[in-house]
Formats: sequence, structure tokens, C-alpha cells
Amino acid sequence: MATFLYKIGRFAFRRRHFVALIWVALLTLAGVGAASAPTAGSSSFSIPGTEAQKAFDLLESRYPGMSADGATARVVFRAPSGEKMSAAANKAAVKKTVKALGDGSEVTSVTDPFKTHSLSKDGAIAYTQVRYDVSGMELKDASKDALNEAAQEARDTGLTVEVGGDALQAAPETGSTEVIGIAVAAVVLVITFGSLIAAGLPLLTALIGVGIGVSTIAALAKALDLGSTTSTLAMMIGLAVGIDYALFIVSRYRAELAEGREREEAAGRAVGTAGSAVVFAGLTVVIALVGLAVVNIPMLTKMGVAAAGTVAIAVLIALTMIPALLGYTGRMVQPAGQKSKLLGGGRAAKKPARPNMGTRWASFVVRRPVAVLLLGVVGLGAAAVPATSLELGLPDDGSQPTSTTQRRAYDLLSDGFGPGFNGPLMVVVDAKSSTHPKAAVTKVTDTVKDLKGVVSVTPATYNKAGDTAMITVVPDSKPSSVKTEDLVHAIRDAGGDIKAGTDAEVLVTGTTAMNIDFSQKLNDALVPYLALVVGLAFLLLIVVFRSVLVPLKAALGFLLSVMAALGAVVAVFQWGWLAGLMGVEETGPIMSMMPIFMVGVVFGLAMDYEVFLVTRMREAYVHGEKPAQAIVTGFKHGARVVTAAAVIMIAVFSGFIGSSESMIKMIGFGLAIAVFFDAFVVRMAIVPAVLALLGKRAWWLPKWLDRALPNVDVEGEGLRAHDSDRPKDGDADEDRKLARV
Repeated sequence: MATFLYKIGRFAFRRRHFVALIWVALLTLAGVGAASAPTAGSSSFSIPGTEAQKAFDLLESRYPGMSADGATARVVFRAPSGEKMSAAANKAAVKKTVKALGDGSEVTSVTDPFKTHSLSKDGAIAYTQVRYDVSGMELKDASKDALNEAAQEARDTGLTVEVGGDALQAAPETGSTEVIGIAVAAVVLVITFGSLIAAGLPLLTALIGVGIGVSTIAALAKALDLGSTTSTLAMMIGLAVGIDYALFIVSRYRAELAEGREREEAAGRAVGTAGSAVVFAGLTVVIALVGLAVVNIPMLTKMGVAAAGTVAIAVLIALTMIPALLGYTGRMVQPAGQKSKLLGGGRAAKKPARPNMGTRWASFVVRRPVAVLLLGVVGLGAAAVPATSLELGLPDDGSQPTSTTQRRAYDLLSDGFGPGFNGPLMVVVDAKSSTHPKAAVTKVTDTVKDLKGVVSVTPATYNKAGDTAMITVVPDSKPSSVKTEDLVHAIRDAGGDIKAGTDAEVLVTGTTAMNIDFSQKLNDALVPYLALVVGLAFLLLIVVFRSVLVPLKAALGFLLSVMAALGAVVAVFQWGWLAGLMGVEETGPIMSMMPIFMVGVVFGLAMDYEVFLVTRMREAYVHGEKPAQAIVTGFKHGARVVTAAAVIMIAVFSGFIGSSESMIKMIGFGLAIAVFFDAFVVRMAIVPAVLALLGKRAWWLPKWLDRALPNVDVEGEGLRAHDSDRPKDGDADEDRKLARV
């Protein structure tokens, strides 16, 4: 592996014009494809294998033209204080609004609240429901403007009017904090390298990689049904790993220069050693992201594969474009220990009077491993405590900020019709196999009415064939409550008895039931997913480190950091701690996909630091150092760079906390805090403490397994044959050659 990558690094350095041209061409091609591709809407949401999805598919086939996946809007009216909606002026204003709403080209139906009796008991609140033939993200701006204008005209008559539903759905905005995150990354790179040019290389290559990845996603979004969230997550992860991977190779390049090697040789060795770590770190991230496919939720699978593709591009760019750009920079990238003229006059830095911070910290941990280990484990355990009260759910208008019209509409409907009105259940009765379809539907209606927690049951709506019926059930509890979930299970249990007596199948669907099934499917898939991802990565790390205990320790450390991160997410987004600081206006259940998505991404990122840091220790141990000294050597060369990489990744992820999309905000915070816990507590404290306690046993591998495993040579042993390439009197000749390029 090291020798192969070494050759790639030298080739890219020598043929830099060709390599740079290839990547620029790919970026241009992806950009043109994105610009010419049709605009994609929101990704279709389906959960194969669930009852709610089965019912939804049944409605699509039995009620053709229904546009079950079309956008909806609820326009809610409240009369002025002391008045009722039935007053002549108020009624006229509502009817005028209904007529205006029905004139839209994408509107399929509009209900009249006075004909459908959509009035609250006190008569002060009414609502009309608007259905469209396209999804919320596909609605034309003209349709959204017409909806808002109709609502405003009704407000001008003195009514309180708010609009809920997904018709006003907008693409998520990340806000200015994303730019701040990149700026912080730039500052960290300048401090780390002491050079603007060296600092700019990781940023430039990361942006090119993300540009190719995100543009490709945009170009394929319509064809592959990719939502806007997919590209945002790919950008988040691709930017973070792209900067980190390039950072490690540039850092190793400068270290090789400091040892006196010529620049082409230094580039080859940097790619051969640090590049090997990049490949295996990238593989762990890709495995974790692609592994999301085991959940069997198409939307989650697409998000994972798209993000994995961006990570793969980041790896390829780090291995090829970084050495190519280093070929262009020449002496502008100084050896380690030297600064640029702008930041340090180009002079070699004075040798420190004492070892660097990484060496001092590692020496302390090696002397006090038990104390450091206990402190780290107890600290992460305390942070993980809130995770024991984790509540899962999917956001609705009730989780929107109170400043939005969607949230105000939600609250008005709750006040006028009860909390369950915002999350009605749709009961579908498939009576095609029943000898008396209408009798079966009547039995279902009567049975559901008698269940605890039901406020109302609407009369059945039959299809043209009369063999399928829809019944709307309004619970007495809010959509995300445990009581509503219990009611869904109660209806399904009752449906089993009804089928036995009538041959009619009872299915429960609707947004609330879909959310319940979605959460359950994710919970059921978590253990198999963990087993698959951790198992594959464990085998991969055995090959990298040629050890059994080091990969085991890496996996256990990951579990600590991810549990602590979930605890922090619960504390902020569910309990409300520091919610104002994070811009969280409304607390509530944690997004259902958050735990499994976080497990996948954090595992991949955690293994990055494990590979980069421990590979240096392994390299020192293989070259003859004692276990304790190898730990110190690994920190001497790797701690500064790993720290910089972690700070950069935290800054990039934190930038997405400013997103208007609650899922992006939550994932940005979760990944940032997880990287903090994993990099600075697990990898910087717990890992060296455990390795110090294990000693030589840390690198133990059964002989039969050692013979069976392929030798990937991450440590670069195969590069010793090239030591004769080191010049004795510097690299002046090489620099003169580069000056003529």
C-alpha cells in the first residue's frame, strides 16, 4: 500500500499540470451538470415493510388521481374577540378567501369550512384545507404567493389568519455561521503551518472536492429523487474530512522536508505514509455511511451514499491533487519548524528549550494512566446520563419557532379542536376480500369509536369500486405523545380481530402513524447496523494495526463518545439547556434518525483520529521503540496535527448549527460535540492511557492471523529502500528546477 501510494504521490508531483487539469475538468463538468439539471424537490418519503407505507400504497392504487403525496395547506381563521366566525362579515371574508384559493393552477381542492363544519365548538375558529397536485418543494412561487396573499387579504378584514402545512415548505438555509466555521478552519491552518500558502492548500482542495460532490448530487437529484437535505449533509461531512485529509498529508510533507529530502521525494513519502492512513480512515467513513442501507429506508440510504461519495472524492483529491499543488508551490511551503516570510521571516524557528505540548502530555498520561483513564470514562459517563431519557420523534409544525405562521396555525387548531387535531390518524379498510364490505367498514368505525383516547371518527369515504374506505380518527393527545402511539397500536390490534371475522384488512397510516413506524424501524435496525459497521471496521483496523486489542479499544472508545454526544443532544434539544445559545427556540423529541445517523457518521470520523494518531505510534513501535516511548513519539509527531484537525472539524460542523432546518441544526451540533469528546477525551486521553496499561500486549496478534492477513504496510516499511534518494546538501537544485516551471 505505502509503495503504491508513494508512486502515486511522485507521479502527481511530476505530472502536476495533467492532474490539476483532470480535477478542474471534473469540477467544470459537475458544475455544468448541476446548472443544466432540473430543479429537484423534496425527496419522497417511504418506509418499505411498514403498515403505514402499505396503507399509503393501497390508497395510491385504489384512489387514482388523489395526489396523496401532494402538498397541503391549512388556512386557519380566528374571529375578533367576542365575535363568531358565523357572523356575516366574517363568513363573507372566509368565503372570499376560499374562492381565491381555489383559482390556483396547482390546486386540486379547497374545502369550505361552513359546508364541512370545520368550526370549533365556541365558533371562534375555522379552517379550510387546500390540496395541491405537487409536493411542497415543487410548488411554484406563484402558488405560494397566492396562498400568502389570500391569507393577508383575510387579515385585512380584521380576522386572525395563519397558514400551516407543508405548502410553505422552503429549502433549508445554513446561515452565516457556515462561513464562520470555514474562517475558523483557515485560522487554525495558518497557526498550524505558519504559512498562508500551506494553510490554503487543504481549504482549496476541500472546496474543490465538495464542489464536485455537491454539484454531482444536484445534477442527479431529480433523476435519483434526492432531497435538499442530502446535499447539505454531503457538504458538511465532505468539507470536514476534505480539510482534515489534506492537512495530514501537507503536515507529513513538511516533516519529510525537515529531514532533508528533496520535494518530489517528500511528496511521495507523505502520500505513502500519511496517505495510507487517509485511505483507511476514509474507508471507515464510507463503510459507516453506506452501511445506513441496512436500515432499508430509501431516504436515509441516499443520504448515506451521497455523503460517502463526497468522502471518496476527498480521499482521491488528497492523494493526487495535494502533491500536484505542492509541486506548484515550491519553496513557498517550508519544512516543519520554519515559517513563511509573511509570518516569520522565513527563518528557522529556535529549538524549544523543552519538548512540545504533545510530548509533555503523552509523558504525563504514560506516568498516570489509571487516573487519566478513570477521569475520562467518568466524565463521558456523566455526559451520557441525559441519553437515558431520550425521546424520539419527527418534527411537525409544533416544533417550529413561535414566530412562524405554521406554528401559530398549529396552536390555533390545538386551541379550537384539541391537541390531536394536528395529527389525525387515517384508518384504511381494505374490504375487497369481504363478502359485505360496508358492514365490515361499519364494524371498524364502531370499534374505533369505542377505543380509549379517540375524540372523533369521521364517516367513511369509499372509493369508486366501494371495496376500500378511508376513516379519519382524531386522538385526544398531540401527535408526538406516547398516548397517540398507544392508540395506533390499539387500532392495529383491534384490526386483527376484525379481519378474523370479516376478512377486511385494517391499516393505519397518515403522518403520525408514518412517524411512529419510522421510529420503530430505526430502533429495530440500530443493533444490526452497529454490528455490521463496527464489525467491518474492526476487521479493517486489525489489518491496519496488526493487533486485536487496539481495534477493540477503538470501538469501545467510540461507544463512549457517541453516548456522551447523544446525552449532550438530549440536554440541549430536549431539555433546553443552552437552547438560547444554540438558537433552539422550541425543545421536543429528538429526531428519529438522529441516533442511527450519528452512530454511522461519528464512528467513521472517530476512526479517522484513531488511524492518524495510532498509526504514528505503530510506526515508532515497528521501528524498534518500546511501547511507552512509542506512545510519546506518536503524540510528538501527531498530537498537534490531530488537534488542529479536530478543531477544524468542530468549526465546520458548528457552522451548520445556524441552519433553518431543525435536522441540520441538530446533526451539526451532535457531530461537533461528538468530535470534541472523541478527539480530546477518547483519542487524546483514554487511548494513550489504555495503551500504556497494555504495554506490548496492545500490539499482540495471533501468529496464524498474522500469516493470514495481507500486509498493507501503513507504516511505510517498504519505503526504506528509497532512503538512498535523500540528498546530502539540501534541495537547492530541485528548487531551481521548480523555479523554471
